[in-house]
Amino acid sequence: MSEETIQLELNEAGVSPKLPMPSDPRDQIQDVPYRPVEFRDDDLPAALERCAGWLRQAQQWLGEPVDVLAVHLDYDERDGYPYYDLKLLCNEEDLAGVPVALRERGEADK
Repeated sequence: MSEETIQLELNEAGVSPKLPMPSDPRDQIQDVPYRPVEFRDDDLPAALERCAGWLRQAQQWLGEPVDVLAVHLDYDERDGYPYYDLKLLCNEEDLAGVPVALRERGEADK
C-alpha cells in the first residue's frame, strides 16, 4: 500500500482560495472544527436565501454536494447585532477543496 500526498492551496483560514465566499459582509466561514459557515441577518428568510445561494455556488465549484453535517440556528439579542445566526457545519475537506484536487490530479495522470 502506498501513500500519496495531495498538495492543497489553502488561505489563512484553511480553506481553498477558490471556494466561493458568502456574499454578505455579515456572513463568514469560521475557523473551528466542522467549519461553520455563518449567515447572520435580522431577516431569517434573507439569511436562508444567502445560505442556499452560497451552498449552490460551493457545490458547483466542488463538483459534488457539500457534506453538511448539521444546521444550527441561534439568535443574538444584543443591540447592534443581527438577530438570527444561521450556521452550516461543513466537512472541512470539502471547504479545502480536496475533491477538486483529487479530480484535477486524476485528470493530470491521464
